[in-house]
Amino acid sequence: MEKKVWFITGASKGLGLTLVNKLIAEGHQVAATTRTLETLEAAVDSAPADQFLPLEVDLSDEASVEGALLTTWEVFGRIDVVVNNAGYGIGGALEELSLGEIKDNFEVNLFAPITVIKKVMPYLRAQRSGHIINISSIAGFAGVLGWSVYAASKHALIGLSDVLAQDLRPLGIHVTAVAPGAFRTQFLTRESLVLGDTQIADYSDIRASHARYLSIDGKQPGDPVKAAEALIEIADSPEPPTLLFLGSDAYNRATAKMRHLEELIEKWKGLTLSTQYETEKA
Repeated sequence: MEKKVWFITGASKGLGLTLVNKLIAEGHQVAATTRTLETLEAAVDSAPADQFLPLEVDLSDEASVEGALLTTWEVFGRIDVVVNNAGYGIGGALEELSLGEIKDNFEVNLFAPITVIKKVMPYLRAQRSGHIINISSIAGFAGVLGWSVYAASKHALIGLSDVLAQDLRPLGIHVTAVAPGAFRTQFLTRESLVLGDTQIADYSDIRASHARYLSIDGKQPGDPVKAAEALIEIADSPEPPTLLFLGSDAYNRATAKMRHLEELIEKWKGLTLSTQYETEKA
């Protein structure tokens, strides 16, 4: 396996941290971003200085992102794989969430990856190589009750990745959106999940949905170490997927969604095709 230089956001916990530790153990070089440097340095396993570059970065600040990427290039000489991992969940009915809460979620889940991609592209274009991996969620493909804003932000990231992959393929640059299911990380804790303070009584079904998800904390079916191994595998593939589902629950939700879409399209096929202009008769 070729040793690569990785740039990973949101690396102080969860999948990001697991991936950092796995990469270091396998001899890769890793630049990892966090909001608090001490937290990241304390969380990462012992790493040689020539392999690990911890970076305190504000992903909402273009200059901060640009500086981190420049430092990575200056230290390691190239950037091979970019993993946009930073993100968090937000739950609640749309009318229960403030515009500020909604915009904040999109800022981290969508606009931060966009900023990283825009700023890293000059390096990848110059190399005529690289792989951008955007960590979305199965919720971005098959959303569930009570998580509309989170699903919207992650759905947008999948849509962005799909077309970006087409745009960058002629330049030798790969793009993959990864849609994990539930993995045994801190995602369902207060550190990574926001539930709106406003709760409208009519949305009792949403409260029940949230309770079900919170009840599986620590019991999620996905193993984050195996997820990290999967990310390393696709980064090493000459033809990586543009969309990858991770976890048995993600597979089940994705296939159920596909069946539903096929049934929906066929059910309304007549109305869909009825909007064509009639062919003029001679």
